[in-house]
This record gives sequence, C-alpha cells and structure tokens, in this order.
Amino acid sequence: MSDLSLPVLDFSQLDGDAAAVARFQDELRAATHDVGFFYLTGTGIPAGLEQRLHRVARDFFALPEADKLAIENVTSPHFRGYTRVGGERTQGRVDWREQIDIGPERAAVTDPEAPDYARLIGPNLWPEAQPELREVTDAWVTHLSEVARRLLRAWAEALGARASYFEDHFGEAQTLLKIVRYPGKDDPTPAQGVGAHKDSGALTLLWVEPGKGGLQVERDGAWVDAPPVPGAFVVNIGELLEYATDGYLIATNHRVVSPRYPDDRISVPFFFNPALDARFPLIELPADLAAQARGVTRDPSNPIHAVHGENAVKSRLRAHPDVAERWHADLLATRA
Repeated sequence: MSDLSLPVLDFSQLDGDAAAVARFQDELRAATHDVGFFYLTGTGIPAGLEQRLHRVARDFFALPEADKLAIENVTSPHFRGYTRVGGERTQGRVDWREQIDIGPERAAVTDPEAPDYARLIGPNLWPEAQPELREVTDAWVTHLSEVARRLLRAWAEALGARASYFEDHFGEAQTLLKIVRYPGKDDPTPAQGVGAHKDSGALTLLWVEPGKGGLQVERDGAWVDAPPVPGAFVVNIGELLEYATDGYLIATNHRVVSPRYPDDRISVPFFFNPALDARFPLIELPADLAAQARGVTRDPSNPIHAVHGENAVKSRLRAHPDVAERWHADLLATRA
C-alpha cells in the first residue's frame, strides 16, 4: 500500500500488547498532525453487515421517486430524510448527489427558549417501503460508535492526556449517518459531487463502495486521489479536534468528483460528534507537541465555535437552504 496517498493504520493494534498500542497511538498522532486523513483497517466490522449496508443503500436509491420524496428533508425542520440530486450546497455551489440523513432518534424540542441548535433534535424520516433500512443503519451506527470512542481514547493518550479526556466532555454523542449516491455525469470536465470543505465536527468514518473512486484530499496545495481500500474506512478529523489542539491536529479540505456516466457511486459517511450543548475541551499538550501547534485556522466566513451545536446548525443552514428558508427563516435573518 506504499503508493497510497494517505497513511494506513491498523485498528487491531489496540488489541495487542503495550508496544502495539503505543505504535498505533504514535501513527494516529502523526497521521492527523501531518495529513488529517488516514485509512483504518482491522475495525472488526462484520463483513455481512457491510454487505447488507451496501444492499439497503442500493435498494433505497432504487425506490420509486414518490417513495423517496415522501420523506424529503424539506418536510423536516431537523434536516432529516431524503435530499434529491442538487438539493445540497457546499461553498454556495450545488452538489451533484442524492442522500438520506439519519441522526439520533429523538422527540423534537418544543421549548421556545431552547438554543438555536436544539432545532436539530428530532425524529428521523424512514421510507415505509423499506423497513430494513432502519435495522441495518442502527447496527452500523452502533458498531462505528464504538470504533469512534476507541479512537478518541487513543488520541487522548497520544496527546498526553488520560484516555477518557475527550469522552468526559462529549456527553451523549450527536451522530449523523449519511447514505449518499453520486450519479454519473457526462460533462467534459469533472463535476462537483461534493465541493471542497472541512468537516465541522470531531471525527468522520467513511465507507466507500468497493472499486469506486472520486474522493480527493488536499495535500500541499494539490488535490490527491484517495481511492477505496478493501476492508478499510477513510477517517478524517473535523474542525473541533483542530480547535481542541490549537491546530496541532489538522482538519483538511476534501471533495468528491462525480463519476462518469453511466457509472455511479455509493458512500456512507458517519460523523461522530459531541452532544449539541457540549463545549469541546482545549487540551493541554506536552511542551514538545505544543511547540508544533499551528493555531486554529482563521476564516471570518467560517468561524469555529467551542460549542458543537453552534457549528452544527451553522453547517446545516448553509448546506440546505431550502430547509432553512422553510423552517428557520428567523435564524437566517439573524445571520444575514
């Protein structure tokens, strides 16, 4: 795998002896200090579950248009459900993909005094024609949540803190699962499957349909391909971990280039983030690591907030302007 553009880490080392654990932590720290992205093998996700996820994803997008639009996200104040092709934006430009967004299953918050980000709390929208989707995605989220928790513990120790440092401040994790299909395009130039961006949360684990490329990561000012690796997730950190380490860890721009028609591509990103009301902790780095901290990226158009919910609602309002205009015009007015 030496020709790959991203580091490859073996998660199973965390089940080894002390030397193996220390080696994984060193590799984890280096990968996310230098690149912000890596491949993660050895996660122990059952092969049968991976195959079921792929199948239910394909089955969902093959549903009649009416079944998908019955759960369209414009009907959800919580930004859940189906987004049709062209219904999401990155950096103000249309992304050429369709998807379903699935978050924690909760009752909607009705308190008018609740903070803005409480509007993201609510029920999911499930297709009546495909009851298996909920069963499979629940199992997927359960497995990946445990992987994410173990990664956070490894990061904490790699940065000189106690293993529970990040989790102590997380509260009840705010997860988001997206099942995405990138339709093929026949334009002479590559199309924007999803535009260049950094993830706004803490941690992302991405499953990509075997054999399907398109993901690109920015390294040293150039875009490099990050093709799928069999049995591996692509993992990246978001802006909250950059914030928590004063830029020692780096959130990295990435994008997806649409496949050529008639091909298409399925990908399933899983976002593992703190509770919406959690204030993410600033970690006191050892002196040798602190000396390498670059400071948090400053972008007046994209401020990074300490409270996760403020980042999350900022991101959702921008990405889904039709949902925002229908349900949250007051929030748009205050941010104009």
